[in-house]
Amino acid sequence: MVVIFEGKGTVDLAGLNDSVAVLKGVGTKRQVALNKLGINTINDLLTYFPRRYDDLSIKDPSSAVDGQKVTVKGLVIAPPMLTYFGRKRSRLVFRLRINDQIYTVSFFNQPWLKREIQPNSELIVFGTYNRARNQIQGMKILNAQTSNAFDSIYPANKEVKQATIKSLVKLAYETYHDQIVDIIPASLRAKYRLESFSDTIRNIHFPESPKAAQRAFRTAKFMEFFLFAMKVQILKAAHRKQDPQAEINYQESVVTKFQENLPFKLTAAQQKVIQEILADLSRPIQMNRLLQGDVGSGKTVVAATAILATISANKQAAIMAPTEILAEQHANNFAKMFAGLPVNIALLTGDTSAAARKAMLPSIQTGEVDLVVGTHALFQADVQYADLGLAVIDEQHRFGVNQRQALRQKGTSTNMLAMTATPIPRTLAITMYGDMDVSVINQLPSGRKPIKTTWITASKTNAAVRFVKKQLDSGNQVYVVTPLIEESEAVDMKNAVAIFERFKAIFEPQYQVGLLHGQMSNQEKDATMLQFKNNQFQVLVATTVIEVGVDVANANTMLIFDADHFGLAQLHQLRGRVGRGATQAYCILIADPTNEIGKERMKAVASSTNGFFLSQKDLELRGQGDITGQKQSGMPDFKVADPVGDLNILTVANQEAQRITAEKHWKTKPENVQLAKYLQFSQTINYD
Repeated sequence: MVVIFEGKGTVDLAGLNDSVAVLKGVGTKRQVALNKLGINTINDLLTYFPRRYDDLSIKDPSSAVDGQKVTVKGLVIAPPMLTYFGRKRSRLVFRLRINDQIYTVSFFNQPWLKREIQPNSELIVFGTYNRARNQIQGMKILNAQTSNAFDSIYPANKEVKQATIKSLVKLAYETYHDQIVDIIPASLRAKYRLESFSDTIRNIHFPESPKAAQRAFRTAKFMEFFLFAMKVQILKAAHRKQDPQAEINYQESVVTKFQENLPFKLTAAQQKVIQEILADLSRPIQMNRLLQGDVGSGKTVVAATAILATISANKQAAIMAPTEILAEQHANNFAKMFAGLPVNIALLTGDTSAAARKAMLPSIQTGEVDLVVGTHALFQADVQYADLGLAVIDEQHRFGVNQRQALRQKGTSTNMLAMTATPIPRTLAITMYGDMDVSVINQLPSGRKPIKTTWITASKTNAAVRFVKKQLDSGNQVYVVTPLIEESEAVDMKNAVAIFERFKAIFEPQYQVGLLHGQMSNQEKDATMLQFKNNQFQVLVATTVIEVGVDVANANTMLIFDADHFGLAQLHQLRGRVGRGATQAYCILIADPTNEIGKERMKAVASSTNGFFLSQKDLELRGQGDITGQKQSGMPDFKVADPVGDLNILTVANQEAQRITAEKHWKTKPENVQLAKYLQFSQTINYD
């Protein structure tokens, strides 16, 4: 979110970048410390919002709930006692009479407060009330002027204290509040009862009541979502400009014959998304589509159809995978699918020899190669395409925006199809992929057996090991997943190295045990995975690097230690590594959750094989920040808004952004002038 300043009747957009150093009291040292908190400009400071508020209005502790933070006023009835223990640690204790009741008040590691505590004087204390002991653990001593208010509590560090942030925010607001311009159009503010932006800033930093802060935060959330949604709509419009060169005039008969000759029948969901993609390709507009498909839903054959359609129009296609072994698997799969068809396939990765690469590049440049399968090597400077009509990105969340764009720019008007098996609920699709059209395969191919998932506690681990032995004796292979590589003193979790040694002791020499983790080089990872695929290892102990991996049809069992330390979507993604063959697949979760939410999460993943349901459940239980075990790549970093908790606001803000940008000359409407200037200044709109 950004504050816009106005001076002398005109918008001074350059003021947006004024350094906090212009404020009195901000020298070089303090400026550096503020920068560490992300406060670089006046804008940053005014939108550096409190994380919570303390109610400093005076209350009677007898009516307080145990553990509640309270502000109390009483009479000091005896001199305070200061005790030192350990190095630089202290405890300050005194007694306070409040309404004929005596309370013990203690302050830890604040010895300087002793001089503020005088017998027979009144004192206002803010702290946590302990009903059982009739005690108050003090946090701060207040004066009469600040006690009847709501105190803003900011994220701070050792270099920048709360008091410093408060005083700087106050100074900035007093200096600039008359110059803050409203970016949100007046009609929207009236329609949704939003505050002016100046009032929003004031009521967030200096609220007179919790309701005032709540109203202000509601406006701030709408504004944050709305400005983001406006940017997304502008990006989307830019992608959808008329571009005749993007049109793929594919041969429908070739596509139909390909589908008829498949050894299986496409599901209704696959047919639906194929039609969406083919419709995109046939338009004179660059396709920018995300294909979401649960583990095993059949995204590859959908991509193959799009690729073949592109090739039938005498254009090239490329598919980029995150690892060399996955790229090789794709090349083999496409070779089988396109057997008997006039499709030339090339595999280009970092492992491609210099001689093979030298021979391959001219064939790609002349168009002799129809489909190029590879890794990051696909967009290297010396790789030139004849006419790249379609770029497919597999496991797109493993690539950065610049990497995806680099491949797309290898063609003149390249269509983009990004694929992901990471289930992302519609709740987040607006924010993560707002500039893309989304297709979803929400149906598994018929005949595929659901993976049987069981949750057990650590005390039953031996029984799980016996089950693993039984599967190995039946000729199957097993994944064993742990959250850590090596033992950590800070976290009591199973680790890959220890489990590897334990399973070697149990199963070798009858069965071979391999180890795979993220600190290995890409070559080592690929070699280990290839050995497992070739059944040189029967048990593979691994961290989450196998989350996206090759198909090992013979692996039918997965054992996951400390399963409660993973996100539900990530657990679902992991167990998708098994069940690739005809044998019944099993996933055993070993976990001892410490709370009810943890138990509910384990029950959810054990009872459902629907990745989209689990992803939504994870959002409800844990929030947006970590739906796959790590922060989602590409997730917008909102300051106050939460795409999950504030979904209604997000939806409305998105609808309004769509409505406004649908008008041809929206930028010139008087009520949109400030909005358009803000978007232009933030480099969202480039006027010709």
